Amino acid sequence: ESEAMSSQYITASEVSELLGVSLAKSYSIIRSLNAELKSKGYLVIAGKVSRAYFAEKWYGMGKAGETP
Repeated sequence: ESEAMSSQYITASEVSELLGVSLAKSYSIIRSLNAELKSKGYLVIAGKVSRAYFAEKWYGMGKAGETP
């Protein structure tokens, strides 16, 4: 069950690997996305962000067939 829950969130190390950026930059990206979510009233977890939100917001990472 905990594995399923953790797969809902993308970590800084995964963002770093996916985007080819430093770990520091990936934490910065996650902080920015979490700030957006928090301003919309969502609860956030430091150092992690929803995979769905990350995919929606990051260019080229949306649902298949969508154009950014």
